[in-house]
Amino acid sequence: MRHIAVIGAGITGVTTAYALAGKGYAVTVFDRQRYAAMETSFANGGQLSASNAEVWNHWSTVVKGLAWMLKGDAPLLMNPSPNWHKYSWMAEFVGNIRHYRANTVATTRLAIEARRHLFAMAEKERIDFDLETRGILHFYRDRKGFEHAARVNEMLVEGGLDRRPVTAEEIRAIEPALPGDFHGGFFTPSDATGDIHKFTRGLARACARLGVRFVHDAAVERIEHMDTGVKVAWSGADGAARPSRDELVADGVVICAGVASRKFAAMVGDRVNIYPVKGYSITVHLDDDASRAAAPWVSLLDDKAKIVTSRLGRDRLRVAGTAEFNGENRDIRADRIRPLVDWTRGLFPQVDTGRVEPWSGLRPMMPDMMPRVGAGRRPGVFYNTGHGHLGWTLSAATAQIVAEKIALALPADPPVLQTRTAA
Repeated sequence: MRHIAVIGAGITGVTTAYALAGKGYAVTVFDRQRYAAMETSFANGGQLSASNAEVWNHWSTVVKGLAWMLKGDAPLLMNPSPNWHKYSWMAEFVGNIRHYRANTVATTRLAIEARRHLFAMAEKERIDFDLETRGILHFYRDRKGFEHAARVNEMLVEGGLDRRPVTAEEIRAIEPALPGDFHGGFFTPSDATGDIHKFTRGLARACARLGVRFVHDAAVERIEHMDTGVKVAWSGADGAARPSRDELVADGVVICAGVASRKFAAMVGDRVNIYPVKGYSITVHLDDDASRAAAPWVSLLDDKAKIVTSRLGRDRLRVAGTAEFNGENRDIRADRIRPLVDWTRGLFPQVDTGRVEPWSGLRPMMPDMMPRVGAGRRPGVFYNTGHGHLGWTLSAATAQIVAEKIALALPADPPVLQTRTAA
């Protein structure tokens, strides 16, 4: 039986491990945290959103980014301090504007396929992750935003998505808790929401039942390509009960390490140009009947504020947004959390925001906004990373894709060499 190492126990690493185990591989997953899904897969916006498949490579993004640079509460914020990686990444981002339409359509198709795989996993393994299949409603406050959304909608529909325009009256009917007189919106009934952390932890338990080995508190220090396979060397991370060093030689490795994927790719001679783009969320605890009644159940996206919501069961509302280009910085900034709280209070004044949990995570983004899925330069090296803001949405499909590529390159049961005896 072939042995595959997976680096990273977030949503992409765990879905990859599950797909490989299903194809008959022995799998070992390494992660520097004590448990699965403790970094970017911990508290994202919650949306399983093919309707958000539009890539960001557009001149309007560049113009808005420049206008927002000195505004602390802007939806997109860039630290202007000189940094070669940041500015070279942005140059590649601009260079990929010409692929905007093709990449948006391709991402839409991938998101629709991923939804099918994710729902199948959850049903088979009986994972409770606060799934809501009420759709996602995008609303627009003015004609300009709505007309841009209509142009984007043409690409999403080309990719196979059922997404339709709705009037202000229809918005009120779809989500009665949403107040305001909006210009219009778009509704995607097939989109859904759920708790990424609960799903990933549940799927990790399913992987363990299938024989997948998890090595937690493991700081991977070196990935080395060898004639006999790929060597992974690690040490016990800070906080481990017994810090130690160890090595494993596997037939192949899949790098699913989020923003650390760039560093690991360089160890095996590949360039995976991921940049960390920070996002923020708050989890509002709905501790009283009035708050539970006032909070929306349908997932929302406010296009002007670039803020999304997801109802996570009866007692929680997730509110998320913003993009911050500030390197590998995980600080939770009060001036970035405050707009999320203020937005919640403004639209849903009956929701008590007295108990709010803030969070930040680093989205691993490629300059073309497309995930890196497939083989590296050297045999036995593979990638499933760089999903940006759509890791939750796309990972169930990209895990299947990389598992199929591995099955072609390294069949789970390698052929047995037979020797012919002399007559």
